[in-house]
Amino acid sequence: MNDAQLQTIWQQRRASGGGVPLSGPLSLLMKRSLAKRVRQLGALASVWDELVPATIRDHTALEGFSGGTLTVTVDSASHRFQLQTLLAAGLLKQLQSRLPMALNKVKLVPGQFYCLDETGAPRYEL
Repeated sequence: MNDAQLQTIWQQRRASGGGVPLSGPLSLLMKRSLAKRVRQLGALASVWDELVPATIRDHTALEGFSGGTLTVTVDSASHRFQLQTLLAAGLLKQLQSRLPMALNKVKLVPGQFYCLDETGAPRYEL
């Protein structure tokens, strides 16, 4: 190999400094999009944990809150029915009275999720 070929190989293998750090766009996304959602669901989650019985709560995950509607994922039809019965029997009114934001409706959707994170703490799908 001659010097020109070695120089070319060296330049091709050398790490380029042209990478762009992701911290800027990710922090912007976190501040604008996710922070509001986390604040809303954080307040909802604490009240949800207090009012919903543990036998049902462990089978639910708070998915979102938009336009006064709380979307809750429920992992089985039997738990969904039990939760619908509780909501109709007065749980919705208790939630409405304890929350700082206007809650008009609780929408129950079927789905699967992991109810515990890697530390064993309850996990909410955000």
